[in-house]
Amino acid sequence: MAKLSRDGLKKLREELKKKEEKAKQDGKTIRILVGMGTCGIAAGAEEAMKSFKEHIEKMGLENIVLESTGCMGACSVEPTVEVQVPGMPAILYSKVNPDTARKILEKHVAQKILLNETIQDKPAIDIIKEGV
Repeated sequence: MAKLSRDGLKKLREELKKKEEKAKQDGKTIRILVGMGTCGIAAGAEEAMKSFKEHIEKMGLENIVLESTGCMGACSVEPTVEVQVPGMPAILYSKVNPDTARKILEKHVAQKILLNETIQDKPAIDIIKEGV
């Protein structure tokens, strides 16, 4: 595998920015990232992803970007899922199974209620913005 150059990183960043901007233009303001590194897959991330897809469709949620991502660095608590909802801090949920995926959509996304029992992390930048 070839190393990624500085120019390659800049190009990748611009592509991702364009993709994110297009999603916003399409009205997709909520982002759900499912950790699909090897540890996440081994812990059941594929089943969680499938559950998210099924329940997004069942609930008629059209404003969500559901994506897989690589390792999030929390291997001992996989599957991990980051949820970004406007007006709320980004949240990293741990040990997300199909039932937890459904609850994330019903509570966090639809009602803006955090599932405290499965929160793994709240990124520091969001905590600083909240003044906590």
